[in-house]
Amino acid sequence: MLRQFLLSVAVVGFLASCSSSGGTDREDAGQKKVFRYNQAEGISSLDPAFARNQANIWATTQMFNGLFELNEDLYPVASLADTWKISEDGTTYTFRIRKGVNFHDNEVFEGGKGREIKAADFVYSFKRILDPATASTGAWIFNDKVKRDENGEIAEDWIEAVDDYTLVLRLEKPFGPFLEILTMPYAFVVPQEAVEKYGKDFRTHPIGTGPFVFKSWEEGNNLILLRNENYWRKDENGRQLPHLDAVQVTFINDKNQEFMTFQQGKLDFMSGNQADLTEQILAENGEVKEELREKFVVQKVPYLNTEYIGFMMNPDKYENKNHPLLNKDFRKALSSAINREEMISYLLNGLGTPGTSGIVPEALPSFSRDKVKGYTYDPKKAAEYLKAAGFPEGKGVPELTLHTTIQSKPIIEYLQKQWEAIGVKVNIEINQVATHQEMVDNGKVVFFRGSWLGDYPDAENYLSMFYSGNFAPAGPNKTNFSNKAFDDLYNKARYESEGFNRVDMYQAMDNIIVEEAPIIVLFYDEVLRLKQNYVKGLEPNPMNIPRLERVDFASQDQPVM
Repeated sequence: MLRQFLLSVAVVGFLASCSSSGGTDREDAGQKKVFRYNQAEGISSLDPAFARNQANIWATTQMFNGLFELNEDLYPVASLADTWKISEDGTTYTFRIRKGVNFHDNEVFEGGKGREIKAADFVYSFKRILDPATASTGAWIFNDKVKRDENGEIAEDWIEAVDDYTLVLRLEKPFGPFLEILTMPYAFVVPQEAVEKYGKDFRTHPIGTGPFVFKSWEEGNNLILLRNENYWRKDENGRQLPHLDAVQVTFINDKNQEFMTFQQGKLDFMSGNQADLTEQILAENGEVKEELREKFVVQKVPYLNTEYIGFMMNPDKYENKNHPLLNKDFRKALSSAINREEMISYLLNGLGTPGTSGIVPEALPSFSRDKVKGYTYDPKKAAEYLKAAGFPEGKGVPELTLHTTIQSKPIIEYLQKQWEAIGVKVNIEINQVATHQEMVDNGKVVFFRGSWLGDYPDAENYLSMFYSGNFAPAGPNKTNFSNKAFDDLYNKARYESEGFNRVDMYQAMDNIIVEEAPIIVLFYDEVLRLKQNYVKGLEPNPMNIPRLERVDFASQDQPVM
């Protein structure tokens, strides 16, 4: 672990060389508190415009802020927005920008001192996301929502800085979960001066308003962030945030080695749901192994991810228009033949909960096993569905091919045996992830393994997978499901600003999905979070995004840099 030691020495050197102008009210100012975590898949950009995956999101969240952020219950709360109001028709949002918030100190600003953010910075940042020249992966958050002109183009006045601290944003039609959209990293504010100076290299020169300031990034090796001495927030006791002096991110790409490094006390936090990790931490009953319980804190947290099997619902994709997969009762038979509890216990070490409701995962408010009843393991019922479909005991069913990736092979082999038990033979075809995704998105396969990780914490994000206006590859509807009753509810819910009313509509839509069965819901994902016993203030959330601004070390027992 010489490399790990050298990285820590590098952090100490950076801290020693940095001025702590303005002082600090930390009682333990003589010690440097460096929070260390690993990012196995690596970071591709530190520009919020490209925060499309976990690695990029985790890093940018520490350096930037937006108008809103999510609390632990996944509700949007004000961040850089001081106050706001929404027009009665739900199309005009007026935000009052928090005063006294500065961008990080940097040479792009006069005298190297970070200037105060203004409403115009949000106008620039949001328009930048939509600018084709930026090629942001987040253009969709605004593209189909903001005001259009008479020619159907995005209107010039869709966003406007009325004065230095007043921002107005106009939508084409109401969109209920719009504040949730504004919590995404794509909506973080960035300074125009920095983007213009660095161009595409802004990815390696990030400047935000967040609790930590970029220091260095050696790609594939380490990322170092330092405490923002001028951060605009204090904690509930009036102490200046953040409490940490620095954040060090490493890029060990092997989860077993990462876990070993954590056990050696050289990482403060790690997270994941890979099989090899869960097997080392969880017993078969899903409980934390006894020998690990006192060593560190282990949390099993609901994760905004639903795992499923998908069916192509468009008859034009089949040579045989009477193919069994086009038969609703046949699809229900396959779903009823799956023992989800056993699958989770034996293949996932109890990490996850059975998908016996709809597509919306447990972590969201509209989830209800009582109001949305899915399919449970019932071989007798499966046999009845097969008979109703015209294939008693599986007779007359052609050989089916289920397309998947190598990561899902154990689960698919389990399903293969479950379906064989009711007389249905299924072959497995394995492809690389990119190939599999391309085949599914372009309708080249009719029976496939899928998953949906929520972009924002609202059921609309999951139900959009079944709206007929969202056919893949342009949209998320990979099954080509089309149902007028569903579409009517989806459009109504999309424009409904009252959350309670939306929940009722979401559950009604989810029940349509259960009844029509364009997918088989396998399970709702969970994620393991491990932290050292001395770490405090690191709260779990179903988005699995660690917010480090309130993290502190509980005692002097932690490694001191």
